[in-house]
This record gives sequence, structure tokens and C-alpha cells, in this order.
Amino acid sequence: MSTALDTTLRHLAALVAFDTQNPPRAIGTGGIFDYLRTQLPGFAHTLTDHGAGAVSLLSVRGHPKLLFNVHLDTVPATPTWTRNPYELLVTQHRAIGLGACDIKGAAAALLTAAQVGDGDCAFLFTSDEEANDARCVPAFLARPQSFEAVIVAEPTRAEAVLAHRGISSVRLRFAGRAGHASGDNALADSALHQAVIWGARALDVVTGHADQRFGGLTGLRFNIGRVEGGIKANVIAPSAEVRFGFRPLPSMSTDALLETFRACGETVPAEFEETFRGPPLPAGDIAAAEARRLAARDLADWLGLPIGNAVDFWTEASLFSAAGLTALVCGPGDIAQAHTADEWIALDQLQRYTDTLIRLYGRA
Repeated sequence: MSTALDTTLRHLAALVAFDTQNPPRAIGTGGIFDYLRTQLPGFAHTLTDHGAGAVSLLSVRGHPKLLFNVHLDTVPATPTWTRNPYELLVTQHRAIGLGACDIKGAAAALLTAAQVGDGDCAFLFTSDEEANDARCVPAFLARPQSFEAVIVAEPTRAEAVLAHRGISSVRLRFAGRAGHASGDNALADSALHQAVIWGARALDVVTGHADQRFGGLTGLRFNIGRVEGGIKANVIAPSAEVRFGFRPLPSMSTDALLETFRACGETVPAEFEETFRGPPLPAGDIAAAEARRLAARDLADWLGLPIGNAVDFWTEASLFSAAGLTALVCGPGDIAQAHTADEWIALDQLQRYTDTLIRLYGRA
């Protein structure tokens, strides 16, 4: 094991030991943020509490134009963990612990690289990425700043990802009229029947986008995640609620898709509310998106990062892209291990990412 990897693993053990589960959105300004500041002497630190467990720490040394962003919050530890999720276990090939893959491993590597070198660098640590309520990054982008490009750390096997889907989550409600299910009005009056008809037509819409492509991605991702309503089999359902989400390509209009889905029912939904939206990467219309993708590719080439395939999962890199910064995603680990019980990161991935960061800081 190299000295650099050993240092990264010591930092990772310390970071994993902090409970930063999200929810319950109870992360404060101490704890893991105190640790980060003590490990980054000589940096100018700006700590901000955005409320509801959303805390950001901007740490800057010198006058860098490149920013690294990494979130410190994790998903909750499930009961299926076979060991203490807050105690890092290092085996011959893996480091196992909650958040080790998503994405405290990257944060640990950043600390190692900053301590090895003395070049200009900037880190934005956040604690709200898993909340579907982005506060830290939008607040950062609302302030004047001098950065030109950003690398957002997520598990990409240490490859530069230049494109990913957007995301939209929606809640809609149908209103029916309660009555006895034996009546001939049951078919039209049931809110659940309206929801089922809506769902069938929405799936047809998704099928109609199957051939659209952008940057290696194909089609529209869509999921009906929850349907609720009704009372019992012999009572016409007076109300029904549907939760669904879709993930558009960078070339697709989220607004247009929302209007299409709104119109899928035989009746107009009583309520139709988008509860969360994240733009695709790169952001913008198809011409702007392609120009931003090419700029991100140039950045990856300049930094010597291997370029990976576009991905289906969403990241906050798209928020930076929408604000006009050149943005890409690059972090150690595989997304297949994220959000799993006994979450782990491969040591060779962590080694490669640490070595890359140490090499980059002379040029960042």
C-alpha cells in the first residue's frame, strides 16, 4: 500500500465515522466540518448553514480557477448492513463503510492531495445532495465567484463523465366521486381508474421517445414509483395520488415533457406538482449543450482524465453547468456500490484518484 493511499484511508476512516445520514437532515456545522478545517491549514474557509441539515464549506488556497465539489451526506444505513457502517473496514482490495463509495472516498483523497502539495486549489464540501432539496450549490452559485470550471465528485470509476440525464419528480392527484362499486358510474367516477388510464398513456409517451439520443444516452427514463388511493373493492375511489419521475436527455425539454404528461389523462388532474427538478448535464438547448459538452471534453483532456461514458444518474454538476461553468463528473468508485448495504470502494480506484489529484494540483 502506498503512503498516499494509506493517508487517504486514514482520512476516509475519520470521515466515515461521522454520522451524516440524510435524512434525517440533522447535519450541523461541527463534527465532520470541524475535521475538514483542521486538515486543511492555510486555507480560507467559509462555512455556511443553509438550514434543514444543508451545510457548505468552501475551502480555498491561492487563486484557483478550478473547483472540486464533493457531498458529505449519505443515504441512511439499512438494517441489512452486516457490520457497523461507521467503522471503516479495509480488506485486501476494498474499503467498506457508509459513504465510502458515495462519496467520502473522494473527500478523503482531496485532503491527501492538499496536504501533499501546496498548489492553488478550492473545495466545496456540501451536506444536502441526498435530500432532493438542493440548497448548498444554488446558494454558492448565487454569489459572485471567480471559478471557471468544476469537477463534481460522484462514483464514475475515476473517469470524466461529460453528460448525464436530467431529473424531474412529480406528484399528481385525481379526484373521483365515492359511491357503491355496483353502479354503472363506477368506471368514470373512480379516481383510481383515472390514475390507471393516465399511467397507460404516460407509458406510451415514453415509448415514443425510445429512439432519441444524446452523447451515448438513448431514450427517456420513466418510473411510476407510487400509486395510492381508494378505500376498498366495493367503494368507488374518491381520490388517488401518483408519484412519478422521469429522466430526460440533455436534448429534451423538461417543460414540454411535463405538459405532455399532464395531458395524458382522460380528465385533467386535480393537482399536478413538480416536486424536484435537476437539469441535465450539459445544461441548455441542444446547441448550447453540445458546446458545453465539448468544453468539458477539452477540460478533461487538459487535466489528463480518461473520458468515460455518459451515465443515467443525476448529479449536481448540471447545476454548475446551468450557471455557465464548464462542468464534468469524476470520482472514485462504482455507482453499483452506492446506496447498498456494506457499501465499498475498490482500493485501486481510491489509489488512482488520489494519484490523479496529487498530479493535478500543480496545474489546477
